[in-house]
Amino acid sequence: MTARKTAAPTPPAAAVSADAHWAATRERLLNRTRPIVRLTICDDHDAKQALAEARFVDQQAQDAADRDPGNEAAKAAHREAVAGLAQAQTAVDAASIVLRFQALDRKTYKELLAAHPPTEDQAEDGYAFNLDTLGPVLIAASSLDGITEDDATQFLDDWSQAEAEALLNTAFGVQREERMDLGKG
Repeated sequence: MTARKTAAPTPPAAAVSADAHWAATRERLLNRTRPIVRLTICDDHDAKQALAEARFVDQQAQDAADRDPGNEAAKAAHREAVAGLAQAQTAVDAASIVLRFQALDRKTYKELLAAHPPTEDQAEDGYAFNLDTLGPVLIAASSLDGITEDDATQFLDDWSQAEAEALLNTAFGVQREERMDLGKG
């Protein structure tokens, strides 16, 4: 049996005329950057609490101003709450460490997964890869801030369970970040 070669399909003229901007659309698609996500770490409990309180005060002031649009005192209170919220956010931002992670290209990600096969026990539990060996490698590979594999291993070993999981989930999550909306045409 011989394989039959077929010519590449030519889009129908009606389709081309319906989307005269395909070249520009295609160019935008080719120039998309891979997703980036941020993990924000703030160890200053007081600053985080002040921010939560400022958000609450801002929401209350906004509600009061919305209920009585002509009330100048409510408007002034809302402006003051907005300023307080901005100040609290600035304090949290100053106390925070922000780590950035970018999705790897699909081929690299698949190669990393394949390079870290599960142990027998992990495979029996349904895992497709070895999280213990892949985690630090993936964190380092997707970090935009220069986290090394050694750094990642140390963070995963030294941080609390919840914080280590947040770090891992961020590195894995960015690989699955979806920026598409499948709507009705």
